[in-house]
Amino acid sequence: MIKVIPSEDRHRVDAGWLDARWHFSFSDYNDPENVNWGPLRVFNDDVVHPGGGFGMHPHKDMEIITYVLEGELEHRDTLGHREVVRPGEVQVMSAGKGITHAERNPSRENPVHLLQIWIIPRNRGGEPRYEQRPFSVEQRSGRLLPVVSGGDVENTIAIDQDATVYVSSLKRGERLTHTAKPNRHAYLFVTKGQVVVNGNVVDAGDQLRAKDETTLTIDANDNAELILLDLP
Repeated sequence: MIKVIPSEDRHRVDAGWLDARWHFSFSDYNDPENVNWGPLRVFNDDVVHPGGGFGMHPHKDMEIITYVLEGELEHRDTLGHREVVRPGEVQVMSAGKGITHAERNPSRENPVHLLQIWIIPRNRGGEPRYEQRPFSVEQRSGRLLPVVSGGDVENTIAIDQDATVYVSSLKRGERLTHTAKPNRHAYLFVTKGQVVVNGNVVDAGDQLRAKDETTLTIDANDNAELILLDLP
């Protein structure tokens, strides 16, 4: 089963300092038919304008993945981390039994465009963890580069879930094939360009949800950037 959800069907929030597209129920957006996709609970496509940000707020029992597309995002938390996440970098915050953090755009001129992904963990009440790692355009060029996994994929950031997150940068005409085990969920989001997945056209801003598809064939109609989640 494959379903493509067009960009314009996403829930949009314009808070002045924040221009966001929420892919699942979140905050005051509540759709009982659109709460999760397997353990994927949140997928937010956020643009934070200069000087804007999220003040200190708590999280618990969630694997939170942040992927910056453009600009810079400043992070600080109660574990003592104070970091800047830059384009191509992946940040993982395992909230565990509880953590409080803040995120802001430190620039006075440029917006920051980021994806924030929440995945429900296998276990509750763990110790909070933080990790951040850069991944270059060259590393993801022409391939599905794994950046986050359940700890079983080399050179990835580990989370407490049987899930793998891939990023890719494709040139027009390139083809990729993703093979998954049976009874899995897949979630693909295009951030730039256009791809065709198993015959389905997916444009920038569109999301593709697949279930029980053991093979996804991805053809780039344009130079394209995408993120793919392989989920139980």
